[in-house]
Amino acid sequence: MHDSPAKDSARTPGGAACFRDVPMKLLAKFSLIFTIVFGLGLAGAGYVFYDMLQRNAREQVVYQAHLMMDSAMATRKYTTARIKPALAANHDGIFRPESVPAFAATEIFEGLRANYPSYSYKEATLNPTNLRDRATDWEADLIQKFRNDPKTREITGERDTPTGRSLYLARPIRVDAACLECHSTAAAAPAALVARYGSDNGFGWQPNEVAGASIVSVPLANASESADSAFRTIMVWIVVVFLAAVLVVNAVVYLLVVRPIRRIATVADGLSVGNTDAGDFPPASGPELTALTRSFNRMRTSLEKAMKLLEPT
Repeated sequence: MHDSPAKDSARTPGGAACFRDVPMKLLAKFSLIFTIVFGLGLAGAGYVFYDMLQRNAREQVVYQAHLMMDSAMATRKYTTARIKPALAANHDGIFRPESVPAFAATEIFEGLRANYPSYSYKEATLNPTNLRDRATDWEADLIQKFRNDPKTREITGERDTPTGRSLYLARPIRVDAACLECHSTAAAAPAALVARYGSDNGFGWQPNEVAGASIVSVPLANASESADSAFRTIMVWIVVVFLAAVLVVNAVVYLLVVRPIRRIATVADGLSVGNTDAGDFPPASGPELTALTRSFNRMRTSLEKAMKLLEPT
């Protein structure tokens, strides 16, 4: 004769406790799955946010570079239209570099560098009159690119500098009629200019050729650090919101699901060992748990009737 299920359950050490622990294990598994899904989502979101913030930071630096370049070009135009004619009207034969658009733009920018030393502006040329404007190797490469492709109007790139990573914006300097007044030949140039700078450099320029490049350099470090700081703040808040969500969800699941199921499991454990005085299954909130409770109560009623039928008369 086979033992009854009630006896089998009674013989199983810790069987009742294990059954009551099932809801908690389910809650732990739910939290683990939720954490894994969130972790994967956080990694993907972090990658997207970081890339987006860094791109926005670079776009801001590019905007700054364009603003500085346009300011330098505005200075050149003003010098050509106003300063140069005013100084030339004196007819004193003295060469004044302030009348040279490139010199004026560079000097004004040097004043800006007093407060922003990482920013720079240079009118780099391969054969300058003023040797401070002579192009370095990387600047000469940019000039050569403009020469190789006359349709190129602007070049943007990044390079390492002693003060950190920097973004540069370059535009070609094309020789026009105004340039040839001073840079065609030493004999044709103003005598005061030749006396100041000599006759060895800055001559032989040809019409419409690319003689140099206007180059603005803007540091990337500040914008990049701001993007990193914003990224860290966003990620911290996402993690905080996630932890709060996990706590709230776990509390709701425990109150609405785990605790009612554990109460049901306690009564079911008592009935499984033949304790008919275990009490009724407690009412539960929610249609699913309410239906489960009703099913257990019907099962209990059926079990009690079956046990009474087995009692000896």
